[in-house]
Amino acid sequence: MSWGRFDTRTIVMIPIAIAINIVLGQTVSAVLKIPIYLDSVGTILVGVVAGPIPGLVTGALANLVWTYVLPAPFHSDYAAPFFVVAMWIGFWAGITAQLGFFRSRPNSTWGQVALAAVVVLVVLGGIGYYGFLPFYTNGQFTFFGDTTGASTFFVVVGYVAVAGLICGIVSAIISAPISAYVFGGVTGSGTDLLVAAFQQAGADLTKAVLQQGLLSDPIDKTIEFLLVYVILQALSRRFIARFPQGEKAIGLEEGA
Repeated sequence: MSWGRFDTRTIVMIPIAIAINIVLGQTVSAVLKIPIYLDSVGTILVGVVAGPIPGLVTGALANLVWTYVLPAPFHSDYAAPFFVVAMWIGFWAGITAQLGFFRSRPNSTWGQVALAAVVVLVVLGGIGYYGFLPFYTNGQFTFFGDTTGASTFFVVVGYVAVAGLICGIVSAIISAPISAYVFGGVTGSGTDLLVAAFQQAGADLTKAVLQQGLLSDPIDKTIEFLLVYVILQALSRRFIARFPQGEKAIGLEEGA
């Protein structure tokens, strides 16, 4: 297994990826105030096309720059302590790309892809139904509307969704103690409402933060992994293949 390398294209891409993280993260978290972050798209992209170590470095640098380098309005007091979580996200993205999760047609049967899609739909559907909807819709909702299109979509990119789902669960476990002990569960994002709701329901701070993370992080990371998949489909395959892990990520190497 390759850990990636820092060639010229990767080095040029890292600051671009950091900018993507910060712009999306600042917009979604600080402006929209919803329990989703979208602040790791650039990190995941670097991990996928350059390898686990470049992805890890991108995640760490993004969070540190966000707190210690940038002035307002792009500055964040909360990003730096979570740099370990960002490192995990970039590293995991690189590993899953090597395992073929981002290939348009992975080396597996459609039955396996469909099973992965069903698992993702059930888990994310359960999270949304029991987690977000009671807090944001007062129980009034329409679940997916026409489910045929949604199911088909997840069958096609089922592996990517599974990768994002796993990433989100582990991210929640890593970030929970940081949020609880460094910030008291208050990070200035839309997830603060969920933490407060769980505390009102009787959970202590640590448990409330973990519950919040296990609700929002799997959905957030699944969305981000799917966004990166869409970006890869939009880019030229020749361009992607120029990166250290590009050919392997999208299945262009010999025997893929």
